[in-house]
Amino acid sequence: MFRTSRRQALLSGLGLTAASMIAPGAENSTAKSISAYPLDRATSLPEIESLARETMQEAAYEWFSAGSADEITLRWNREALDRIQLQPRVLVDVSKLDTRINLLGHELPFPILLAPVGGQGLAHLEGELATVRGAAASGALSVISVASSFPIEQIARASQGPIWRQLFIKPDRGLTRSVVQHAESVGCQALCVTVDDPITGVRDWEWRAMASLPHVKSSMEKGGASAKYVPPTSQFKPVLPDKVTWEDVEWLRSSTRLPVLLKGVLNPDDAERAVQAGASGLIVSNHGARQLDTVSATINALQFVAERVAGRVPVLVDGGIRRGTDVLKALALGASAVLIGRPYVYGLAIGGAGGVSQVINILRSEFEVAMALTGRPSIASIDRSVLRTAQDEARRIETPLTIVQIDRSALQSKA
Repeated sequence: MFRTSRRQALLSGLGLTAASMIAPGAENSTAKSISAYPLDRATSLPEIESLARETMQEAAYEWFSAGSADEITLRWNREALDRIQLQPRVLVDVSKLDTRINLLGHELPFPILLAPVGGQGLAHLEGELATVRGAAASGALSVISVASSFPIEQIARASQGPIWRQLFIKPDRGLTRSVVQHAESVGCQALCVTVDDPITGVRDWEWRAMASLPHVKSSMEKGGASAKYVPPTSQFKPVLPDKVTWEDVEWLRSSTRLPVLLKGVLNPDDAERAVQAGASGLIVSNHGARQLDTVSATINALQFVAERVAGRVPVLVDGGIRRGTDVLKALALGASAVLIGRPYVYGLAIGGAGGVSQVINILRSEFEVAMALTGRPSIASIDRSVLRTAQDEARRIETPLTIVQIDRSALQSKA
């Protein structure tokens, strides 16, 4: 039985039209028509998710939305962002807002990227082809998953905007090299290496969903995915993670002309090691809470990673970003940019390229509102002072209260 309440409090839901994931000629009788759900009904990312859930096959929603194990980290990703308080400045000239950033030598109009999400053909017939068109229409950079539903060259042709390529470093270096060379040949601007996945995490809900899913189309080369964990039955089977080490990162860095970012860094010591290994950037990520449950929320890990890196390379972050204020908080804690995953897939599910654009546009406009209302007219003006810290609260509590003595007899006489 599938969950019915995990995200109801957040208006959540993902409805995915699974037609493209079914073998040719087959029908998906459980997918609902999206025509009854006009996209302009939604004015926020949680609303878009709610609309999407109404239209999708339930198993497909679970496949995209689930976290690992008990989904504690999935909840923490969101709760940690909610707990951070903003401290605005007023009477600042915010009549002109500048959201431009320079990332790895390229100017982007705003600090919101699309994270790699595999199997987008399960969300929409055109999958990643529609995603990159929607992203380009709104000026966003897309990171293409190695498990995309369409070949990277087809996705690159469909995109009018910049793209990066996500990949896993495999023990078979020849296989990894072929993925890298393919990415270079189609014009990808960077490689985004997922490093927190020597084996997939414990994903209870995903396995249950898989039993009801149609065939998942993937362009991934055989052996290109991370090792898969499968729950044992009556007989124990040892897990077999991939062997991937810092030496492999150094090898990859020396084997490509593209910038290499490492995605999945939560530990400041790993961040330092990554810089020493020649990484061009880091992405603070817990894999959308789909790997190791009870690891810290990414927004909590971000500040420690950013402090250790100290500006030597860009630090990005994903995980739980749903509002423009979340983007502002991430930048205040040291991020150069944020990435979103599930939200744009939800937009894709109900509106194709237009749905992806709407998700980006909503988040971008909310971010600009957050900048204006906190008195931050530019990216450079966003720093830790926009946040109300624990030290601020401690000072407030420690401030002695002035005790006012009231002359009650005087009050009575006046009465």
